[in-house]
Amino acid sequence: MCGGGKPDWLSKAVLPASSLVTQHPAPGATGLLPLDRSQGSASVLLNPSLASLQRQPRMQGAAAPRGQGRSPSKKDTLGLPWVVPLTYVLAALELTCLFMQFSILPYLSRSLGLDSVAFGYLQTTFGVLQLLGGPVFGRFADQHGARAALSLSFLAASALYLLLAAACSPALPGVLLLFASRLPGAFMHTLPAAQMVVTDLSAPAERPAALGRLGLCFGVGVILGSLLGGTLNSACGVHCPAIVALVANLLGAIISVTCIPASTKGATVDVQAAPPGGPKASVFDLKAISRLLLLPGVLPVFLIKVVSGFPSGLFMIMFSIISMDFFQLGPSQAGYLMSFFGVLQMVVQGLVIGRLSSHFSEEALLRASVLVFMVVGLAMALMSTVLHFCFLVPGLVFSLCTLNVVTDSMLTKAVSASDTGTMLGLCASVQPLTRTLGPTLGGLLYRSFGVPIFGHVQFAVNFFLLLVLWRKPMTHKRDKAW
Repeated sequence: MCGGGKPDWLSKAVLPASSLVTQHPAPGATGLLPLDRSQGSASVLLNPSLASLQRQPRMQGAAAPRGQGRSPSKKDTLGLPWVVPLTYVLAALELTCLFMQFSILPYLSRSLGLDSVAFGYLQTTFGVLQLLGGPVFGRFADQHGARAALSLSFLAASALYLLLAAACSPALPGVLLLFASRLPGAFMHTLPAAQMVVTDLSAPAERPAALGRLGLCFGVGVILGSLLGGTLNSACGVHCPAIVALVANLLGAIISVTCIPASTKGATVDVQAAPPGGPKASVFDLKAISRLLLLPGVLPVFLIKVVSGFPSGLFMIMFSIISMDFFQLGPSQAGYLMSFFGVLQMVVQGLVIGRLSSHFSEEALLRASVLVFMVVGLAMALMSTVLHFCFLVPGLVFSLCTLNVVTDSMLTKAVSASDTGTMLGLCASVQPLTRTLGPTLGGLLYRSFGVPIFGHVQFAVNFFLLLVLWRKPMTHKRDKAW
């Protein structure tokens, strides 16, 4: 892949082809705009690592004897060709509702008397819950199947929108209900569950296209959700999008229970099982989750994923407030801008990254994303109008998409098939981690220094990171050059 050498810690993240597995990145996802699947702000938007792992064959494990914890074989699901298209519909439905929520949340918070710092606390609450729930939800999906995972996610989302709609009522304690509405977010992970279904039911040759279509569903949800949220808010009031989202998620839960197979795992998948006579691994086994970070090559890549995207995550978390105060945009105008994000995300993910990855190594693309982050950060520090920001969005989208795709690909190559679900859960927790630390820090920075501080931080962090990447020794010759 690389014409030059490869950093030692990067080369460790690539296993022999026989151990590679096809994976999906996590969400949130979402994102410029939070997809900590929460993604309580614009940061999920660019969590488009969906199509990242499109070129790896699934590990072939020994088939378990029938009746001993083995998942239904692939031929058992051939009579259900509508499952994957239905999964696309469910993912688009949930993401549309999610971005409808994002479009009204800052206006509801403002109407309840919350300032930017209090809004940051609200987002932090959501981020903590998503951070804790992501890896656990991944293990739950592996152990209990797609039907249970999707149903749980839609029911949790329904509870969130019910509380959000109640918070709009003047007769009820709005602030308390608004914060209470964040609690179900720990179980709202529809996109990772949908990615699992698509991966399990797609043949290896068809899997890249299948994951790409799921990525397009993410973009469709961003566009429709932002437009519908702003339009319904302006036409019918801030409560209307929450009620529509509640009804849609209840419908999604019913469809999941009645139409999605209990399990979509193939017989050839290497399923992790408990030792004979031993207790079954718990969904809450934190040691099994955290030990993956100690594997060779995992921690350095994971840290790059977190550190490089954190400054832009700060900005996107505060974008709803910035669009109102700095750019002076109304709900409908902010919805149009978010739709612009969604279109660019689909173009970059569907057309640009796939072609670049066939000509350049993962290390080269990683450096490119960090370099573009630097340029965008410098320009962000100088912008003064929404038009200036529109010129910066393509570079920001490219950097976020490339960072997510490359790092998710490296991380999934560094683990065995039996640990894939847990690794994806950790990947899905990166955005919630940003949303946990970001809202409060972002609110304080914005109130103290204004919008330019986000550009300064992004430039400084990625400049340092680029120096670190460039100083790493290159030791292996690859077939792709920078």
